[in-house]
Amino acid sequence: MFDNLSDKLEATFKKLRGHGKLSEKNIKESMREVRQALLEADVNYKVARDFVKAVEAKAVGTIVTQSIDPGQQIIKIVHDELVDLLGTTVAPIAPFDKQPVVFMICGLQGSGKTTLTGKLALLAKRKKKKALVVAADIYRPAAVKQLKVLADSIEVEHFHIENKKPEEICKEAVRYAEKNFIDVVNLYTAGRLHIDDDLMVELEQVKSNCKPDEILLVADSMTGQDAVNVAKEFHDRLDITGVVLSKLDGDARGGAALSIRKVTGCPIKLASMGEKLSDLEPFHPDRLASRILGMGDIVSLVEKAQETIDIKQAEQMQEKLLKAKFDFNDYLSQMEQLRKMGPLDSIMGMIPGMGKQLKGLKIDEREVDRMTAIVKSMTAHERRNPNIIDGSRRRRIAAGSGNSIQAVNQLLKQFSMMKKMFSNIGKKKFKGLPGGMMPF
Repeated sequence: MFDNLSDKLEATFKKLRGHGKLSEKNIKESMREVRQALLEADVNYKVARDFVKAVEAKAVGTIVTQSIDPGQQIIKIVHDELVDLLGTTVAPIAPFDKQPVVFMICGLQGSGKTTLTGKLALLAKRKKKKALVVAADIYRPAAVKQLKVLADSIEVEHFHIENKKPEEICKEAVRYAEKNFIDVVNLYTAGRLHIDDDLMVELEQVKSNCKPDEILLVADSMTGQDAVNVAKEFHDRLDITGVVLSKLDGDARGGAALSIRKVTGCPIKLASMGEKLSDLEPFHPDRLASRILGMGDIVSLVEKAQETIDIKQAEQMQEKLLKAKFDFNDYLSQMEQLRKMGPLDSIMGMIPGMGKQLKGLKIDEREVDRMTAIVKSMTAHERRNPNIIDGSRRRRIAAGSGNSIQAVNQLLKQFSMMKKMFSNIGKKKFKGLPGGMMPF
Protein backbone atom coordinates (compact mmCIF):
# COMPACT_ATOMS: atom_id res chain seq x y z
CA MET A 1 0.00 0.00 0.00
CA PHE A 2 1.02 3.65 -0.57
CA ASP A 3 3.53 2.63 -3.28
CA ASN A 4 2.11 5.02 -5.90
CA LEU A 5 1.81 7.86 -3.39
CA SER A 6 5.38 7.27 -2.19
CA ASP A 7 6.69 7.29 -5.76
CA LYS A 8 4.93 10.54 -6.66
CA LEU A 9 6.08 12.28 -3.48
CA GLU A 10 9.64 11.10 -4.08
CA ALA A 11 9.52 12.48 -7.63
CA THR A 12 8.30 15.84 -6.30
CA PHE A 13 11.05 16.02 -3.66
CA LYS A 14 13.63 15.06 -6.27
CA LYS A 15 12.65 18.08 -8.37
CA LEU A 16 13.08 20.34 -5.34
CA ARG A 17 16.58 19.00 -4.81
CA GLY A 18 17.47 20.52 -8.15
CA HIS A 19 16.80 24.01 -6.77
CA GLY A 20 19.44 25.83 -4.81
CA LYS A 21 17.00 27.05 -2.20
CA LEU A 22 13.35 27.13 -1.25
CA SER A 23 11.23 29.89 -2.73
CA GLU A 24 7.55 30.65 -2.68
CA LYS A 25 7.34 29.76 -6.36
CA ASN A 26 8.97 26.32 -6.23
CA ILE A 27 7.07 25.51 -3.01
CA LYS A 28 3.72 26.26 -4.67
CA GLU A 29 4.68 24.19 -7.71
CA SER A 30 5.70 21.21 -5.62
CA MET A 31 2.58 21.50 -3.43
CA ARG A 32 0.36 21.30 -6.51
CA GLU A 33 2.04 18.01 -7.31
CA VAL A 34 1.66 16.80 -3.72
CA ARG A 35 -2.07 17.62 -3.79
CA GLN A 36 -2.47 15.76 -7.07
CA ALA A 37 -0.64 12.75 -5.61
CA LEU A 38 -2.93 12.74 -2.57
CA LEU A 39 -6.07 12.96 -4.69
CA GLU A 40 -4.87 10.10 -6.89
CA ALA A 41 -4.32 8.08 -3.70
CA ASP A 42 -8.05 8.58 -2.99
CA VAL A 43 -7.50 10.99 -0.11
CA ASN A 44 -10.58 13.07 0.74
CA TYR A 45 -10.56 16.32 -1.28
CA LYS A 46 -10.92 18.62 1.74
CA VAL A 47 -8.26 16.69 3.64
CA ALA A 48 -5.84 16.96 0.71
CA ARG A 49 -6.55 20.69 0.32
CA ASP A 50 -6.03 21.46 4.02
CA PHE A 51 -2.92 19.29 4.16
CA VAL A 52 -1.27 21.12 1.26
CA LYS A 53 -2.17 24.52 2.72
CA ALA A 54 -0.60 23.59 6.06
CA VAL A 55 2.61 22.31 4.45
CA GLU A 56 2.84 25.35 2.18
CA ALA A 57 2.38 27.78 5.08
CA LYS A 58 5.13 26.12 7.12
CA ALA A 59 7.49 25.75 4.15
CA VAL A 60 7.22 29.40 3.12
CA GLY A 61 7.94 30.51 6.67
CA THR A 62 10.86 28.10 7.15
CA ILE A 63 14.32 29.51 7.63
CA VAL A 64 16.50 28.00 4.93
CA THR A 65 19.33 25.99 6.41
CA GLN A 66 22.32 25.98 4.10
CA SER A 67 23.50 22.54 5.22
CA ILE A 68 20.16 20.92 4.26
CA ASP A 69 18.89 20.81 0.70
CA PRO A 70 15.34 22.03 -0.14
CA GLY A 71 14.03 18.51 -0.75
CA GLN A 72 15.03 17.36 2.73
CA GLN A 73 13.45 20.42 4.33
CA ILE A 74 10.13 19.78 2.59
CA ILE A 75 10.27 16.08 3.51
CA LYS A 76 10.59 17.01 7.19
CA ILE A 77 7.60 19.37 6.98
CA VAL A 78 5.48 16.84 5.03
CA HIS A 79 6.41 14.11 7.52
CA ASP A 80 5.30 16.24 10.47
CA GLU A 81 2.02 17.11 8.77
CA LEU A 82 1.37 13.45 7.90
CA VAL A 83 1.88 12.52 11.54
CA ASP A 84 -0.55 15.26 12.57
CA LEU A 85 -3.05 14.06 9.97
CA LEU A 86 -2.84 10.44 11.16
CA GLY A 87 -3.15 11.21 14.85
CA THR A 88 0.16 12.43 16.35
CA THR A 89 0.30 9.81 19.12
CA VAL A 90 -0.64 6.16 19.60
CA ALA A 91 -4.25 5.80 20.82
CA PRO A 92 -4.33 2.67 23.02
CA ILE A 93 -7.31 0.34 23.26
CA ALA A 94 -9.11 -0.09 26.59
CA PRO A 95 -6.81 -1.84 29.08
CA PHE A 96 -7.67 -5.32 30.34
CA ASP A 97 -7.80 -4.04 33.91
CA LYS A 98 -11.39 -4.85 34.86
CA GLN A 99 -13.66 -7.82 34.50
CA PRO A 100 -15.01 -8.01 31.92
CA VAL A 101 -13.69 -5.53 29.34
CA VAL A 102 -16.23 -5.43 26.51
CA PHE A 103 -15.26 -4.79 22.88
CA MET A 104 -18.02 -4.19 20.34
CA ILE A 105 -16.84 -4.86 16.78
CA CYS A 106 -18.79 -3.43 13.86
CA GLY A 107 -18.42 -2.51 10.20
CA LEU A 108 -19.42 -3.44 6.68
CA GLN A 109 -19.65 -7.04 5.57
CA GLY A 110 -16.27 -8.32 4.38
CA SER A 111 -14.29 -5.56 6.11
CA GLY A 112 -12.37 -7.97 8.36
CA LYS A 113 -14.50 -8.11 11.51
CA THR A 114 -14.24 -11.89 11.99
CA THR A 115 -10.47 -11.83 11.76
CA LEU A 116 -10.22 -8.87 14.14
CA THR A 117 -12.43 -10.69 16.66
CA GLY A 118 -9.97 -13.56 16.66
CA LYS A 119 -6.97 -11.26 16.79
CA LEU A 120 -8.28 -9.42 19.85
CA ALA A 121 -9.06 -12.73 21.56
CA LEU A 122 -5.53 -13.99 20.86
CA LEU A 123 -4.09 -10.70 22.13
CA ALA A 124 -6.01 -11.16 25.40
CA LYS A 125 -4.89 -14.76 25.68
CA ARG A 126 -1.24 -13.79 25.26
CA LYS A 127 -1.70 -11.37 28.14
CA LYS A 128 -2.91 -14.31 30.29
CA LYS A 129 -6.54 -13.16 30.14
CA LYS A 130 -9.65 -15.29 29.54
CA ALA A 131 -11.38 -14.25 26.33
CA LEU A 132 -14.90 -14.87 25.03
CA VAL A 133 -15.95 -14.40 21.41
CA VAL A 134 -19.66 -13.73 20.94
CA ALA A 135 -21.37 -14.63 17.67
CA ALA A 136 -24.13 -12.04 17.25
CA ASP A 137 -24.38 -12.29 13.47
CA ILE A 138 -27.65 -14.17 12.92
CA TYR A 139 -28.00 -13.14 9.27
CA ARG A 140 -25.02 -14.43 7.34
CA PRO A 141 -25.09 -18.17 6.64
CA ALA A 142 -22.43 -20.08 8.62
CA ALA A 143 -21.27 -16.92 10.43
CA VAL A 144 -21.75 -18.54 13.84
CA LYS A 145 -19.92 -21.70 12.78
CA GLN A 146 -17.08 -19.68 11.23
CA LEU A 147 -16.50 -17.84 14.49
CA LYS A 148 -16.69 -21.13 16.42
CA VAL A 149 -13.96 -22.64 14.23
CA LEU A 150 -11.82 -19.53 14.73
CA ALA A 151 -12.31 -19.62 18.52
CA ASP A 152 -11.41 -23.30 18.67
CA SER A 153 -8.23 -22.67 16.65
CA ILE A 154 -6.87 -20.38 19.37
CA GLU A 155 -8.56 -22.25 22.23
CA VAL A 156 -10.84 -19.48 23.51
CA GLU A 157 -14.49 -19.76 24.50
CA HIS A 158 -17.31 -19.19 22.00
CA PHE A 159 -20.80 -17.90 22.89
CA HIS A 160 -24.06 -18.00 20.94
CA ILE A 161 -27.77 -18.51 21.68
CA GLU A 162 -30.09 -19.82 18.97
CA ASN A 163 -33.32 -18.01 18.10
CA LYS A 164 -32.37 -14.82 19.93
CA LYS A 165 -31.94 -11.28 18.64
CA PRO A 166 -28.34 -9.93 18.42
CA GLU A 167 -28.89 -7.41 21.23
CA GLU A 168 -30.21 -10.22 23.49
CA ILE A 169 -27.29 -12.51 22.63
CA CYS A 170 -24.79 -9.79 23.49
CA LYS A 171 -26.52 -8.91 26.77
CA GLU A 172 -26.55 -12.56 27.87
CA ALA A 173 -22.92 -12.94 26.84
CA VAL A 174 -21.84 -10.10 29.13
CA ARG A 175 -23.82 -11.61 32.01
CA TYR A 176 -22.19 -14.98 31.33
CA ALA A 177 -18.75 -13.34 31.36
CA GLU A 178 -19.44 -11.64 34.69
CA LYS A 179 -20.53 -14.91 36.29
CA ASN A 180 -17.62 -16.94 34.90
CA PHE A 181 -14.79 -14.48 35.58
CA ILE A 182 -14.01 -13.87 31.90
CA ASP A 183 -11.69 -10.92 31.32
CA VAL A 184 -12.36 -9.88 27.71
CA VAL A 185 -15.61 -10.10 25.73
CA ASN A 186 -15.55 -9.56 21.96
CA LEU A 187 -19.02 -8.84 20.56
CA TYR A 188 -18.96 -9.79 16.89
CA THR A 189 -21.84 -8.02 15.12
CA ALA A 190 -23.16 -8.61 11.62
CA GLY A 191 -21.84 -6.59 8.71
CA ARG A 192 -24.26 -3.91 7.61
CA LEU A 193 -24.55 -0.88 5.38
CA HIS A 194 -24.53 2.42 7.24
CA ILE A 195 -27.65 3.43 5.30
CA ASP A 196 -29.65 0.44 6.66
CA ASP A 197 -31.52 2.17 9.47
CA ASP A 198 -33.01 -0.98 11.03
CA LEU A 199 -29.63 -2.63 11.40
CA MET A 200 -28.04 0.54 12.72
CA VAL A 201 -30.80 0.75 15.37
CA GLU A 202 -29.90 -2.83 16.30
CA LEU A 203 -26.32 -1.74 16.96
CA GLU A 204 -27.57 1.15 19.08
CA GLN A 205 -29.51 -1.38 21.17
CA VAL A 206 -26.44 -3.58 21.58
CA LYS A 207 -24.53 -0.53 22.80
CA SER A 208 -27.32 0.38 25.22
CA ASN A 209 -27.61 -3.16 26.59
CA CYS A 210 -23.90 -3.92 26.99
CA LYS A 211 -22.24 -0.52 27.54
CA PRO A 212 -19.02 -1.60 25.78
CA ASP A 213 -15.66 -0.17 26.83
CA GLU A 214 -14.62 0.02 23.17
CA ILE A 215 -16.73 0.36 20.03
CA LEU A 216 -14.32 -0.49 17.24
CA LEU A 217 -15.18 0.12 13.61
CA VAL A 218 -13.28 -2.11 11.18
CA ALA A 219 -12.53 -0.05 8.07
CA ASP A 220 -11.27 -1.82 4.96
CA SER A 221 -8.25 0.16 3.76
CA MET A 222 -8.88 -1.01 0.20
CA THR A 223 -12.29 0.70 -0.12
CA GLY A 224 -10.92 4.24 -0.39
CA GLN A 225 -13.36 7.09 0.18
CA ASP A 226 -16.21 4.67 0.93
CA ALA A 227 -14.41 3.72 4.15
CA VAL A 228 -14.36 7.37 5.19
CA ASN A 229 -18.09 7.82 4.52
CA VAL A 230 -18.88 4.61 6.40
CA ALA A 231 -16.77 5.67 9.38
CA LYS A 232 -18.49 9.05 9.56
CA GLU A 233 -21.98 7.52 9.54
CA PHE A 234 -21.10 4.84 12.13
CA HIS A 235 -19.51 7.48 14.34
CA ASP A 236 -22.56 9.74 14.11
CA ARG A 237 -24.85 6.87 15.16
CA LEU A 238 -22.69 5.02 17.70
CA ASP A 239 -20.00 7.45 18.83
CA ILE A 240 -17.33 4.85 18.07
CA THR A 241 -14.22 4.96 20.24
CA GLY A 242 -11.72 3.83 17.63
CA VAL A 243 -11.07 2.69 14.08
CA VAL A 244 -9.19 -0.45 13.08
CA LEU A 245 -7.67 -0.31 9.60
CA SER A 246 -7.77 -3.74 8.00
CA LYS A 247 -5.88 -5.03 4.95
CA LEU A 248 -3.08 -2.49 5.30
CA ASP A 249 -0.83 -5.09 3.70
CA GLY A 250 -2.88 -4.87 0.49
CA ASP A 251 -2.18 -2.93 -2.69
CA ALA A 252 -4.87 -0.25 -2.44
CA ARG A 253 -4.03 3.43 -2.79
CA GLY A 254 -4.29 4.15 0.93
CA GLY A 255 -6.54 7.21 0.86
CA ALA A 256 -8.79 5.90 3.64
CA ALA A 257 -5.91 5.66 6.10
CA LEU A 258 -4.95 9.27 5.45
CA SER A 259 -8.49 10.66 5.54
CA ILE A 260 -10.46 8.75 8.13
CA ARG A 261 -9.23 10.40 11.32
CA LYS A 262 -9.46 13.95 9.93
CA VAL A 263 -13.00 13.46 8.66
CA THR A 264 -14.40 11.62 11.69
CA GLY A 265 -12.24 13.00 14.50
CA CYS A 266 -12.03 9.41 15.76
CA PRO A 267 -8.58 7.91 16.48
CA ILE A 268 -7.13 5.00 14.52
CA LYS A 269 -6.22 2.53 17.26
CA LEU A 270 -5.11 -0.66 15.54
CA ALA A 271 -3.67 -1.80 12.22
CA SER A 272 -4.44 -5.25 10.88
CA MET A 273 -1.38 -6.05 8.76
CA GLY A 274 -2.08 -9.58 7.50
CA GLU A 275 -4.27 -12.65 7.62
CA LYS A 276 -2.55 -14.39 10.53
CA LEU A 277 -4.24 -13.88 13.88
CA SER A 278 -0.96 -12.54 15.27
CA ASP A 279 -0.84 -9.77 12.63
CA LEU A 280 -2.32 -6.99 14.76
CA GLU A 281 -0.40 -3.88 15.78
CA PRO A 282 -1.03 -0.61 17.60
CA PHE A 283 -1.36 2.15 15.01
CA HIS A 284 1.74 4.37 15.04
CA PRO A 285 1.15 7.57 13.02
CA ASP A 286 4.85 8.51 12.90
CA ARG A 287 5.91 5.10 11.63
CA LEU A 288 3.31 5.02 8.86
CA ALA A 289 4.33 8.56 7.83
CA SER A 290 7.94 7.39 7.58
CA ARG A 291 6.99 4.43 5.42
CA ILE A 292 4.88 6.60 3.10
CA LEU A 293 7.91 8.85 2.57
CA GLY A 294 10.19 5.88 1.86
CA MET A 295 12.06 6.23 5.15
CA GLY A 296 11.33 2.67 6.32
CA ASP A 297 10.20 1.65 9.79
CA ILE A 298 13.19 0.21 11.60
CA VAL A 299 11.51 0.60 15.01
CA SER A 300 8.66 -1.75 14.08
CA LEU A 301 11.16 -4.13 12.52
CA VAL A 302 13.19 -4.30 15.72
CA GLU A 303 10.02 -4.78 17.79
CA LYS A 304 8.93 -7.67 15.60
CA ALA A 305 12.39 -9.19 15.90
CA GLN A 306 12.34 -8.89 19.69
CA GLU A 307 8.96 -10.65 19.84
CA THR A 308 9.95 -13.60 17.66
CA ILE A 309 13.73 -14.04 17.79
CA ASP A 310 15.60 -15.91 20.49
CA ILE A 311 18.40 -13.44 21.35
CA LYS A 312 20.82 -16.08 22.64
CA GLN A 313 20.28 -18.17 19.53
CA ALA A 314 20.73 -15.06 17.36
CA GLU A 315 24.05 -14.23 19.00
CA GLN A 316 25.27 -17.77 18.36
CA MET A 317 24.10 -17.44 14.78
CA GLN A 318 26.04 -14.21 14.36
CA GLU A 319 29.23 -15.90 15.50
CA LYS A 320 28.69 -18.66 12.93
CA LEU A 321 28.07 -16.08 10.23
CA LEU A 322 31.26 -14.21 10.98
CA LYS A 323 33.24 -17.44 10.86
CA ALA A 324 31.28 -18.73 7.83
CA LYS A 325 30.50 -21.94 9.75
CA PHE A 326 26.73 -21.95 9.38
CA ASP A 327 24.98 -24.92 7.77
CA PHE A 328 21.53 -25.82 6.46
CA ASN A 329 20.20 -26.40 9.98
CA ASP A 330 20.98 -22.75 10.69
CA TYR A 331 19.31 -21.81 7.42
CA LEU A 332 16.08 -23.54 8.46
CA SER A 333 16.15 -21.93 11.89
CA GLN A 334 16.61 -18.45 10.44
CA MET A 335 13.88 -18.86 7.85
CA GLU A 336 11.41 -20.07 10.50
CA GLN A 337 12.13 -17.06 12.72
CA LEU A 338 11.91 -14.66 9.78
CA ARG A 339 8.55 -16.09 8.68
CA LYS A 340 7.16 -15.58 12.19
CA MET A 341 7.73 -11.85 11.78
CA GLY A 342 5.18 -11.64 8.95
CA PRO A 343 5.10 -11.45 5.13
CA LEU A 344 8.63 -11.12 3.77
CA ASP A 345 7.90 -8.21 1.43
CA SER A 346 6.34 -6.31 4.36
CA ILE A 347 9.40 -6.99 6.52
CA MET A 348 11.81 -5.90 3.80
CA GLY A 349 9.78 -2.71 3.29
CA MET A 350 10.49 -1.71 6.90
CA ILE A 351 14.23 -1.49 6.22
CA PRO A 352 15.13 2.09 5.20
CA GLY A 353 15.96 2.24 1.51
CA MET A 354 14.90 -1.33 0.78
CA GLY A 355 11.43 -0.34 -0.43
CA LYS A 356 12.87 1.50 -3.44
CA GLN A 357 15.34 -1.26 -4.25
CA LEU A 358 12.53 -3.84 -4.20
CA LYS A 359 10.23 -1.70 -6.36
CA GLY A 360 8.40 -3.98 -8.77
CA LEU A 361 9.82 -7.10 -7.15
CA LYS A 362 7.26 -9.38 -5.54
CA ILE A 363 8.77 -11.72 -2.97
CA ASP A 364 7.22 -15.10 -3.64
CA GLU A 365 6.57 -16.87 -0.34
CA ARG A 366 6.16 -20.12 -2.29
CA GLU A 367 9.78 -19.88 -3.39
CA VAL A 368 10.81 -19.82 0.27
CA ASP A 369 8.58 -22.84 0.91
CA ARG A 370 10.22 -24.64 -2.01
CA MET A 371 13.73 -24.02 -0.71
CA THR A 372 12.69 -25.09 2.78
CA ALA A 373 11.26 -28.34 1.36
CA ILE A 374 14.58 -29.06 -0.34
CA VAL A 375 16.51 -28.57 2.89
CA LYS A 376 14.07 -30.75 4.85
CA SER A 377 14.60 -33.55 2.31
CA MET A 378 18.29 -33.68 3.27
CA THR A 379 19.55 -36.03 5.96
CA ALA A 380 20.87 -34.53 9.20
CA HIS A 381 24.41 -35.38 8.05
CA GLU A 382 23.88 -33.64 4.70
CA ARG A 383 22.55 -30.49 6.36
CA ARG A 384 25.65 -30.27 8.52
CA ASN A 385 27.98 -31.08 5.62
CA PRO A 386 26.57 -29.74 2.32
CA ASN A 387 29.86 -30.54 0.55
CA ILE A 388 29.07 -34.29 0.57
CA ILE A 389 25.91 -33.83 -1.53
CA ASP A 390 26.92 -35.50 -4.81
CA GLY A 391 24.86 -36.33 -7.89
CA SER A 392 22.99 -39.33 -6.45
CA ARG A 393 22.17 -37.45 -3.25
CA ARG A 394 20.89 -34.50 -5.27
CA ARG A 395 18.57 -36.77 -7.24
CA ARG A 396 17.20 -38.25 -4.00
CA ILE A 397 16.71 -34.78 -2.43
CA ALA A 398 14.96 -33.50 -5.57
CA ALA A 399 12.58 -36.48 -5.65
CA GLY A 400 11.90 -36.26 -1.91
CA SER A 401 11.05 -32.55 -2.04
CA GLY A 402 9.08 -32.66 -5.29
CA ASN A 403 11.57 -30.38 -7.06
CA SER A 404 13.91 -30.64 -10.01
CA ILE A 405 17.60 -31.44 -9.73
CA GLN A 406 18.24 -27.96 -11.17
CA ALA A 407 16.41 -26.40 -8.21
CA VAL A 408 18.56 -28.39 -5.77
CA ASN A 409 21.71 -27.36 -7.64
CA GLN A 410 20.65 -23.72 -7.56
CA LEU A 411 20.06 -23.74 -3.79
CA LEU A 412 23.42 -25.44 -3.12
CA LYS A 413 25.17 -22.90 -5.36
CA GLN A 414 23.49 -19.95 -3.59
CA PHE A 415 24.39 -21.40 -0.20
CA SER A 416 28.03 -21.84 -1.22
CA MET A 417 28.19 -18.26 -2.50
CA MET A 418 26.72 -16.99 0.78
CA LYS A 419 29.39 -18.75 2.80
CA LYS A 420 32.11 -17.17 0.68
CA MET A 421 30.49 -13.76 0.99
CA PHE A 422 30.15 -13.95 4.78
CA SER A 423 33.75 -15.05 5.16
CA ASN A 424 34.77 -11.67 3.73
CA ILE A 425 32.38 -9.57 5.81
CA GLY A 426 33.36 -8.03 9.13
CA LYS A 427 31.21 -7.42 12.19
CA LYS A 428 30.25 -3.93 11.01
CA LYS A 429 28.04 -5.37 8.32
CA PHE A 430 25.70 -7.03 10.81
CA LYS A 431 25.09 -4.11 13.14
CA GLY A 432 22.05 -2.90 11.21
CA LEU A 433 20.12 -6.17 11.41
CA PRO A 434 18.05 -7.10 14.47
CA GLY A 435 19.51 -9.86 16.58
CA GLY A 436 22.14 -10.94 14.05
CA MET A 437 19.58 -12.11 11.50
CA MET A 438 20.92 -13.51 8.28
CA PRO A 439 20.44 -10.93 5.50
CA PHE A 440 18.87 -13.29 2.94
